[in-house]
Amino acid sequence: MIDIAILRKQPELVRELVRKRGSGVDVERLISVDTEVRAIQTDLERLRHERRNLAANGDRSQAQRLRDDVAELETKFAVLRDERDGLWALLPNLLPEDTPEGEDDAGNLEIDRWGDLPEFSFTPKTHEVIGAELDILDLKRGTRTAGAGFYYWKGDGARLAWAIFSLALDFLSKREFVPMMTPQVARRRTLFGTGYLPFFEEEVYKIAGEDLCLIGTSEQTLVGYHDDEILADTDLPLKYTAFSACFRTEAGAAGKKSRGAFRVHQFHKVEQIVFCRPHESEEYHQQCQRNVSDFMRLLEIPHRTVRVCLGDLGAPAYKKYDVEGWFAGFGMYRETHSNTNLLDYQTRRLNVRCRGAEGTFFPHTISATMITDRAALAILENNQQADGSVVIPDALRPLLAGQREIVRRPGP
Repeated sequence: MIDIAILRKQPELVRELVRKRGSGVDVERLISVDTEVRAIQTDLERLRHERRNLAANGDRSQAQRLRDDVAELETKFAVLRDERDGLWALLPNLLPEDTPEGEDDAGNLEIDRWGDLPEFSFTPKTHEVIGAELDILDLKRGTRTAGAGFYYWKGDGARLAWAIFSLALDFLSKREFVPMMTPQVARRRTLFGTGYLPFFEEEVYKIAGEDLCLIGTSEQTLVGYHDDEILADTDLPLKYTAFSACFRTEAGAAGKKSRGAFRVHQFHKVEQIVFCRPHESEEYHQQCQRNVSDFMRLLEIPHRTVRVCLGDLGAPAYKKYDVEGWFAGFGMYRETHSNTNLLDYQTRRLNVRCRGAEGTFFPHTISATMITDRAALAILENNQQADGSVVIPDALRPLLAGQREIVRRPGP
């Protein structure tokens, strides 16, 4: 959430923010309730002080009367504070002045492009066709076992995916990210704190009868790792990475763009998370972006980077880049990464503070995809050969015992 002092000192800025971001928050009601909450809090402090003085002077009857008044006011305060906090938590994050205008991803602004697009003497196939022919990606049995949106990596497909994720973790370890293995579930408070609830409620798999949800990304558990803690300023930046399965309902996903294993209910990801000082968040946002671009080049995947526009920016995000890899069979760039500077939006919600020589502050967080299964899908489409085989990028071959290509292997 944003600093409530901004609402109190610059209400017009918040009104404009809510308008631009299409938020439904009633800012006037929020201002009114916040004002009342602060007034009641002042009255409570005064009455509690009076009651202590009366009790100390032996005036028990007056102290008892004030106790009843305090109890009544505390009840009113709690109701209004909860309303205030609920509205406050729905406010979207701040925006940089240079955020591109646009209503959806068509308005995203391309800022960089790398790699020559592959050329073929044949019509390139999409990943699901290649995967089925090579018997390395099984959507049919995934659907039979778990329903639509689930799949199996198999044989050299599983080895390729593991090689990508292993290489990514090694790559980030060399850049001083601490690897972690996190829970695959999280409490609703953690999802609220990281900004996934209530904004993406429809995407969350909830566990019946438990205050637990399947994680949609290890961002949730990596940022939640420091929930309600006070960090030392000298420990910053904290840089974490994790591989995890990720679960999202993908409500409403359908059509050509969702075919195959591109938009699914379960996928796998290596994530980058940074906790840093506020004045350094732009620097680490750019560092995470370089990590993504460098790794995509290592995998030899042509890609472009876009600055995400206003209409495609989720409420918790301040500034965001997407990277889109080239998919030859599909014939276009498709999103493979997101990289978001969230300022102190998450740390305020989770009460993660940092203490230094100049006082206590809320650190900023960066959340950036390092790599997902989509990289393997892009490799299948971009590296396919006329004989049906797929060439393995050079950087992955040492993790695959020197194997140079994937071919159909005999088996059931």
